Amino acid sequence: MNRDLVSPIALYAKGALFVLLGALAGGLLLARAPSWTTAGLLAVCVWACCRAYYFAFYVVERYVDPNHRFAGLWDFAGYLLRGRRR
Repeated sequence: MNRDLVSPIALYAKGALFVLLGALAGGLLLARAPSWTTAGLLAVCVWACCRAYYFAFYVVERYVDPNHRFAGLWDFAGYLLRGRRR
């Protein structure tokens, strides 16, 4: 049985919760160690993770293997470990 989340309201709520969780974690990290170095490293970490996610889903699906769609990061990791054969 396929139980994918398809409700637009639920999807927006899920996205908002991810943003809230990220902002809370970043804010708590900066409150715990308030420095420009911490803020800079946190910004680089967020930027690099966003670029890696973009690479995993957009770049690979559009340019490397247009015939494969990934269900998530675990699916992408399995794709890399198995190689491009399917």
